[in-house]
Parts: sequence; structure tokens; C-alpha cells
Amino acid sequence: MQNIKVDLSTHPLVNWNGPLGLPDFRAFGDADFAPVFDAALAAHEAEVEAIAESLEPATVENTLAALELAGDALSKVSAIFWCRAGAHTNDTIRALERDISPRMARHVSAIFMNAELFARIDALYEKRASLGLDAESDRVLEKTWKRFVRGGAKLGPDAKERLAKINEELAGLGATFGQNVLADESSWALFLDEADLAGLSDALKSAMAEAAEGRGEAGRYAATLSRSIVEPFLSSSERRDLREKVFEAFTRRGENGGETDNGDVVRRTLELRTEKARLLGYDTFAALKLDDTMAKTPQAVQELLQPVWRKAREKAAEDEKELARLAAAEGHNHAIAPWDWRYYAEKRRAERFAFDESALKPYLALENVVAACFDVANRLFGLTFEEQVGIAAWHEDVRTFLVRNAEGSSRGVFLADYFNRPSKRSGAWMSALQSGYKLGAGKSPIIYNVMNFAKPPKGRPALLSMDEARTLFHEFGHALHGLLSDVTWPSIAGTAVSRDFVELPSQLYEHWFTVPQVLEKFAVHVDTGEPMPKELLEKMLAARTFDAGFATVEFTASALVDMAFHSQSEAPEDPLGFEAQTLAELEMPDAIAMRHRTPQFLHVFAGDGYSAGYYSYMWSEVLDADAFRAFEEAGDPFDPETAEKLRRHIYSAGGSADPEELYTAFRGRLPTPEAMMEKKGLA
Repeated sequence: MQNIKVDLSTHPLVNWNGPLGLPDFRAFGDADFAPVFDAALAAHEAEVEAIAESLEPATVENTLAALELAGDALSKVSAIFWCRAGAHTNDTIRALERDISPRMARHVSAIFMNAELFARIDALYEKRASLGLDAESDRVLEKTWKRFVRGGAKLGPDAKERLAKINEELAGLGATFGQNVLADESSWALFLDEADLAGLSDALKSAMAEAAEGRGEAGRYAATLSRSIVEPFLSSSERRDLREKVFEAFTRRGENGGETDNGDVVRRTLELRTEKARLLGYDTFAALKLDDTMAKTPQAVQELLQPVWRKAREKAAEDEKELARLAAAEGHNHAIAPWDWRYYAEKRRAERFAFDESALKPYLALENVVAACFDVANRLFGLTFEEQVGIAAWHEDVRTFLVRNAEGSSRGVFLADYFNRPSKRSGAWMSALQSGYKLGAGKSPIIYNVMNFAKPPKGRPALLSMDEARTLFHEFGHALHGLLSDVTWPSIAGTAVSRDFVELPSQLYEHWFTVPQVLEKFAVHVDTGEPMPKELLEKMLAARTFDAGFATVEFTASALVDMAFHSQSEAPEDPLGFEAQTLAELEMPDAIAMRHRTPQFLHVFAGDGYSAGYYSYMWSEVLDADAFRAFEEAGDPFDPETAEKLRRHIYSAGGSADPEELYTAFRGRLPTPEAMMEKKGLA
């Protein structure tokens, strides 16, 4: 990095003096990140050394609290940088990401392996019963001690050095993996003319026209690899040859040979993860990752996934016969291929429920779905969202909202970045520029959502599919988990919970989108303002579990392959061959592809966030289906007493207690999978 002197007390990447406590995004440029990282890393290192070398006996205040509050400058520049790296990247940001990822890993390893620092943490941990700690502080001390141990604090010098190198290399591989997928996504487009668009809705044509214009092909239409274009194209295009081209390009991201091919990246990642697990005393990486989760063991994950897999595969086999019947009725005798499934499924939906997805879109304008998200948050938790116009962010499309509590006090800030662009990685996510906590001077949350909806032509509203509307509710559920954070310690604030619990607030929030009172109020026609006709609303609700076999096979195959990769005591030398072998053993239907194939599985290989953890969506789905039943049993989807318990024990509690304790405090008991199977339409 550059040797440029930086004053961290005044630099706008660290001294946030924009409106609402936000950074002033106009006050810094891409070239500022590298020198500020230099200075912030050095400052954090000095703070940690001061704690470790203190001559005073270790106390909660001078060791645990001091460590939690250290590195504020690094946290701030990191938050902005990783937001940019995901939501609005460029060559400068990508180059720095490749450099800073391993450097940050090395920095974190040095903290966990600092013998003097661990000795102070260990001393507190050994006498924790006599410290008179409240439950939250006791949990933070325990989790901190365990993080140090899992970070290598108890290893010998050689093993520490090796683990640090592994972590550093893994960080670099994760950055490379994500950049390769984005490069394949942003560089591919299939340009079409009016004659190629048979079957496509006007909304999809408009989105494709906008995409083509943005790529210098005004007057034409572009099928890009944004899921918001791929899925409706596969669902509606009458051109089987074009569906196949789009599908193949979508599923081969990261698998095209050359510089962006992820084959060797995945192989080396699995190799290093396996070695890391052994260094830390675990047989497999899955055993390491699951040790601090609700599931605890790979066996428990399999006990959840396998019954669901069998039922979903049986359901998909029945559905495939129906799709083949529809294809034969059109005079086609080919087997149903993965690029056919969505197309004939839509025909089957129209046959069975007398409507198709495109009929819903005029009633699912983005603005109305956003308003529905806010309204539900108000009715459940008393929050209000006031849009603030003219505040600069990382891109001109980003919108800013001041969030207030029921009595009018400020709760935090919410930012929303809804539209797809070539500089943004695929998918949808929530993150924080700043978490909310009370330790020290305390901070209020600054939370953001990122989506990849197709941007409409100027002057026209964005129209969403049902799946996109659910995604918006899902990510906003994560946002509420961050915004409602009401804990003391930064390390357990907001979404800092175990991976198989973090999806509960988001997946639970999806339920309110299809509550009739919500749809009746917000599912109104984009042009006329008329509510969705009762008949169409009833058909939509009746079709909620339509094609459940396909959707569940898509997801569960990805979860099972992820778990298979990370349950090996020796990493596979040929990951794609291993993927194929695993799917063959599972008897994966030929007509369905994994939702996330290995070369583009960002959850698992662009960092290790969901590695050996993709199952967690289904684990949380067991929780969310049961949790919503609490409102159904109360007879009101907005029952105040149930909503208050939900806020206190789930949305506001962060990681302040064991997830099983938190869920039991809300529900009175732990759930069983039956409600989830019913929700999916597999019971």
C-alpha cells in the first residue's frame, strides 16, 4: 500500500460528518482507501498492543471492553469499502480488495494469536463465575474466549504461523472467487431484436431494453445474467434455443476457462479449509464450522435435510410428468430440460390457477412493496421511515431513510440500493455501515439493503415478481434485526448470531407479505391504483406452494453439496467431479439444476460466511414457520403481545443469549419441522 500520512481524526472515511451521522460520500475518492487502511490497521494494532501489554491486572473494563471498542477507525473504513466492493466496484476497488483481504486476515490472526492478550482474556474466563457479570457480559466473555481458541490462541508457534498463512490465503481466494463470478456476469449479454421476444411480458422487454441501452445497444434487448432477468426470461420465452443459451451462461458463471475460472480457486479453498480444521483439532471443516451453531454437528444437518430432500424429489418427479404432458400437447417429445422447467411450470400454473406470474407484476410495484415493508414494521414494532432526499451515498440509486421509534425518537438510518448494474455483485443482502450498541458512548445502527431488481426505463415504475417481493421482505427482515438491536456489546449486536439463527428474522418477515390485510392495502395496480381483484388475490394465495418440489430440490441440492464438500477428511482434487458424483448419489433430477452451482456459489466460496452453512436457511425455516404460528394462534398477524415478545427476544436481542434460549423465551418451546413441511407444501 501507499506510504501516505493520514490524520484519522479528520479524514472523511473515518470522521463521518455527513447528514444523519453518515459518511460524506462526496468527500473521498477511491484513491483514499489504501492510505486510510494503512493508518487504521496501524492504529488498531497499537490499541491492541496497549491492552495486551498493560501492567494492570486484567478486568472486564480494561481488557474485554477495551478490545471491543478498539479499532473504530478500521471498522469505519472497512464498512464503507466492503459496501463499495459488493455494491459498486471498479478496477481500483477490485485491486485493493485482492490486496486488503489477505492483509485483514493476517491482522485478525495476529490479534487472536497474541499470547499476552489471550492470557488476559483467559484469566478473566477462568474466574468468570466470581466477576459478578450480568448474563450478556458473561456470554460475551465466553464467546470471546472461544473465538480466540478457534483463532489459534492455544496452538504452538509453528501451528500458529501456518494457521495465519492459511487464513491469509483463504481471504485472497474468497476475493478472487467473487470477482471472477462478477466478471462473468457483467461481461455476458445476449442481444436480441423484437423478433426474438415471443412470450415476454412488456415489463421484461422494458428491463431488457434498459439493459441493452446501458451496454451501448440502444434499440435492442439484452438478456443479461442478472437473476431478475434470467428467471422471467426462462419462464416466458417461447424460444427454446434462447432459453438454453441463457441457462447455460447463467449456470456456467465461474466455469468458462481462462482467468475467471473458479475451478482451481475452489480446489485450493477446500484443501486449506480441511487443513485448518485439522490444525484446530477437528476431523472436518464442517465439524469446525458447526461447533458454534444450533445444529452443532453435520449429522444433525443431515437429519434435517435428508427427509426434506426425499419428499421434494418425489414431488418434483410427479410435477415433471405434468410438465412433459404440457410439452407433448405442444407437439414436443423432448425430455424436460432445466431450461424448460420454468417455462412449462408457468403454463401449468396458468392451467391450474388461471393466472401467470406476469399478471401479478402490475400489482407489485417496487414503491408499494417498500411501503408494505415499512407498514408492517410500524404495525409490529412502531417504527416509521422518513425518506431523506438529496443525501449522497455510494451510488445515485441509493435511497436514505431516517428511522424513528414509536414515540418519535431516532432509531437509526436505513439505506436501500434496489437496482441491478454491472458494478454490483449478484444476489441480495443486508449489511451495516454501523451496528447499534450501548458500550462506551454507544452507536445507533446504520443499516443497508442491496437488491438486483431490473431497473425500469426512466419515468416508469419498477415491477416485481412474487419472488422478488418476498426477497425484498426477506432482506428487510435482516435490516430490522440490525435496526432494532438493543444490546450493550458490539460483538453481539444486530445480526451477530449463529449462522443457522440469523435467517429467522428475515424468513419470518416474509410471512407478512402474503397476509391478506397487507396485500389488500398495498397490492394495487401501478396505473389505476385499483386493488388486486379478489379473484386474482385468492388465486395467488392458493398458488403459494406451487412448484414446491422444484424450489426445494434446487435449494436442498446446493445445501447437501455444500455439506458434502466440507464433511470430507480429505479435500476432493476435482471439485466439479465431486459435485457431479454427489448429485448422482442423491439421484438429482436431470431436469433441475442446483440453485447455486459450485463455480458461482458465492455464499460458500466468496469468503466462508455460509460454508458448511447453506443448510441454515432451512434450519431457520423450521423456526420461522413455527414462529409465525404464534401470531396465527393469537388470531391476529399483528397481535401486540406476540409482537412485543418477538421484538424483545428475537429482533432486539442480537447474540445476547443462546439461540435456543431466545427462541424458547419467545415461543415457550423449541419447534419441530412439521410447520416448515406444511409451509413448503411437502407435508
